[in-house]
Amino acid sequence: MVEVAGLGKTVDNGGAPLTILQDISFTVMPGETVAIVGASGSGKSTLLGLLAGLDVPTAGEIRLDGVSLAALDEDARAVQRGKLLGFVFQSFQLLPALTALENVMLPLELAGRKDAATLARDWLERVGLGHRLKHYPKHLSGGEQQRVALARAFSPAPRLVLADEPTGNLDAATGQQVIELMFDLNAKQGTTLVLVTHDEAIAARCGRVLRIQAGRLVD
Repeated sequence: MVEVAGLGKTVDNGGAPLTILQDISFTVMPGETVAIVGASGSGKSTLLGLLAGLDVPTAGEIRLDGVSLAALDEDARAVQRGKLLGFVFQSFQLLPALTALENVMLPLELAGRKDAATLARDWLERVGLGHRLKHYPKHLSGGEQQRVALARAFSPAPRLVLADEPTGNLDAATGQQVIELMFDLNAKQGTTLVLVTHDEAIAARCGRVLRIQAGRLVD
């Protein structure tokens, strides 16, 4: 599902190059759950952005489901994301002008699903928010917002879900509930999951852990 070979990312830092990632190589098989862990600033979120095609590397190659991202322009990468990926962000990334139902409907409508409203309603029921369909994000708690984000990520039936610190903005108890729900949805859907986290307990729930230190994978 994911093939990464010799990946590197360097940015300009006031005229001097700053290396964020260097010589990263790994694979993720379909249905696997993989945690990427590392200290703040180690490059793990940058790596997730590269996997999503939201940014481009300065070295190496990424292949998703056999397709090289380097062979795609920005528009084609967006199409690939829409077909293949679901996202769960630390800061939820819900659109404030849309209700919970409309936020979940959005990727379904972009995918051309005629049953977007019904499917979104069903998914909000699955995450325990059937009574919050018409509420806007500002009227939802952090845990509720992240459950809407989970419904949005999983409703299009993606083959790969990328999650970036999904409990980072939640208290411990709420975070635990969200993680349980995410792993339950992932198992039932048979999705491949790549999860960035600083929480070792969450990482231990995954089938495999990749550790990044100063931009490099370490044993």
